[in-house]
Amino acid sequence: MIRVLLLEDDDLIAAGLVYALQNEGYGVVHCRNVEKAKEEVGKQSFQMAILDMRLPDGSGFDVSEKLKGKNTPIIFLTVEDDEEKIVKAFDEGAADYVTKPFRIKEFLARVKRGIRKEAGEEHEILRIGEVEIDTDAGKVTAKGKPVELTALEYRVLQIFAANPSKLLTRTQILDRIWDIDGNFVEDNTLTVYVKRLREKLGDAIHIETVRGMGYRVDQ
Repeated sequence: MIRVLLLEDDDLIAAGLVYALQNEGYGVVHCRNVEKAKEEVGKQSFQMAILDMRLPDGSGFDVSEKLKGKNTPIIFLTVEDDEEKIVKAFDEGAADYVTKPFRIKEFLARVKRGIRKEAGEEHEILRIGEVEIDTDAGKVTAKGKPVELTALEYRVLQIFAANPSKLLTRTQILDRIWDIDGNFVEDNTLTVYVKRLREKLGDAIHIETVRGMGYRVDQ
């Protein structure tokens, strides 16, 4: 599991980030102060660090110092578009910076990009059945032929591809769609999305309905 260190003292922002990151499959260690974050850096390795620049007991830069030499990509969070601080962030080896407030979907894309870049991955392809998802380009092919999907159809397919052969309850799927897209999706609407995926992808994928529970897609 990819471990993410989150240093953020605003509980509301932190709760939203922890929820979103965990829904993407990341293991999150949340620290509310610099001292605790330094302690965690000394105990375990992280594949990503998200560090607020302003904390009651110091700065995210204090933690980035502890991460030097560990090849951990860092995203700094700042409340101001302060050029001097941004330059310092990149001088400290930051992979990116994000100015508050920010959109969670865009933020998650930045996290994913930072992790892939550090790992040397130029392209990510998800496969489920005979369907391929190019997550960088946002393109889907079924048996080698391009398929046009709506944003929510694409998101549901991504969820299936990330959880092959697992039973996913309708609630689990709906929660993840709600979190990423920020829109309410009714239970009956999910049935429509799955129906459309079956129609568009044909026999390149087998989406099994588990009556009364949810769906399962075999690899």
